[in-house]
Amino acid sequence: MSSPPPARRGFYRQEVTKTAWEVRAVYQDLQPVGSGAYGAVCSAVDSRTGAKVAIKKLYRPFQSELFAKRAYRELRLLKHMRHENVIGLLDVFTPDETLDDFTDFYLVMPFMGTDLGKLMKHEKLSEDRIQFLVYQMLKGLKYIHAAGVIHRVSPGGAGSFLWRAGVGRAWPLGILDFGLARQADSEMTGYVVTRWYRAPEVILNWMRYTQTVDIWSAGCIMAEMITGKTLFKGSDHLDQLKEIMKVTGTPPADFVQRLQSADAKNYMKGLPELEKKDFASILTSASPLAVNLLEKMLVLDAERRVTAAEALTHPYFESLHDTEDEPKAQKYDESFDDMDRTLDEWKRVTYKEVLSFKPPLQLGTKVSKETAL
Repeated sequence: MSSPPPARRGFYRQEVTKTAWEVRAVYQDLQPVGSGAYGAVCSAVDSRTGAKVAIKKLYRPFQSELFAKRAYRELRLLKHMRHENVIGLLDVFTPDETLDDFTDFYLVMPFMGTDLGKLMKHEKLSEDRIQFLVYQMLKGLKYIHAAGVIHRVSPGGAGSFLWRAGVGRAWPLGILDFGLARQADSEMTGYVVTRWYRAPEVILNWMRYTQTVDIWSAGCIMAEMITGKTLFKGSDHLDQLKEIMKVTGTPPADFVQRLQSADAKNYMKGLPELEKKDFASILTSASPLAVNLLEKMLVLDAERRVTAAEALTHPYFESLHDTEDEPKAQKYDESFDDMDRTLDEWKRVTYKEVLSFKPPLQLGTKVSKETAL
C-alpha cells in the first residue's frame, strides 16, 4: 500500500480522535473540543496572534448533494455575518490544491469558552449583568433577523449563545452554529432546540414560523437568568405546551382559527380554559421593567410578539441602548443555496467561496465599547 502524499506546503497533518486533519501550519496545538452529526471541532492557537481559535472540519461535505448543499450554505452564511455578537469566520481553507482534488475544507472561528447554559448554572447573575447579556443577545438576533435568518436559540448546545473566554468578565456573547440556522421561509422541524426553550408554534408545528421563534427562546433564557430555574419545563411536547399555557393562558378563538394544522386546532379547542398569569407573580425578584419586557417577548401569538429591533428600544435597556451600535445585516440571498445542482457543481461553487474569502481585520478580537462592565 502506497503512503499518502506529503502534506501541502504550509500545512501539517495530525490525527485527532481517529480523524485525519490537515491544517495550516499557523494553527498549532490542535485539541478536540466536540463533534456532532456533521462535523468535529478542535481548538487551536493562531501562532501569529496567540489567540485561541475553533476549527471546524465537516465530515465528508461532498458525500451527497444534500451534504454539499448544507456545507455550502453554512460557509456562505458564516461569510455573510460580520457582527461582534454573531460568531463570524476568521479563516476558511482547504488542504486540497485543485478543484479536482477538493474533498475537505475547514472553518476557523473565534474560540468561545463556554455557553450561556453553563454560565447560568455556575453563577448567580446580577440585574445589570442580565440586562447586559440580554441586550447582547437581542443585538445579535436583530442582526441575524435582518439577514432573513431564523436561528432557533437555546442556552447551550446547537444554536446556542456562547460566552467568549477572556480575562474580562463581560466579553460579548456570540451566536453560533449556522449549520442549524434556517432561512425564514424554509422548512423547520423545530426538533433541534432543547424543548424547554421552543416557541409554542414550533412545538405543535402550528403555522409558518417567523423570526420571533428566537424571541420566545431569548425570553425563556432571560427568565431563567432572573429566577435560576427553567421557566417552562415540560416532560414531552404536549406537556411543554400545557406548562406554557399555565402562564400565558389559553389563546382566544381568533388565534385558534388562524392555525394551519387541523390537528393543532382540535387540540387547542379541547383544552380547558386557563387564565393568563401576571408575570410579576412568577418572576418575584425581577424589576418591573424586566417583567414588562418579558410580557412582550413571551406572547403565545407569534404575530404579536415583540421583534428583536423593537425589544432593543424597550426602557429596560435605556442605559445600554445605542442605535449606532445595533446594526442590521444585509439581506442574505438564499437563492444560491436553493438551486438544484449536481455534486460537481456544488463542489465548484464551494471551492470558489473558499478561495474568495477575505479575512476580517478585527473579527474575533474586537471588544465592544460597553463590555467594560
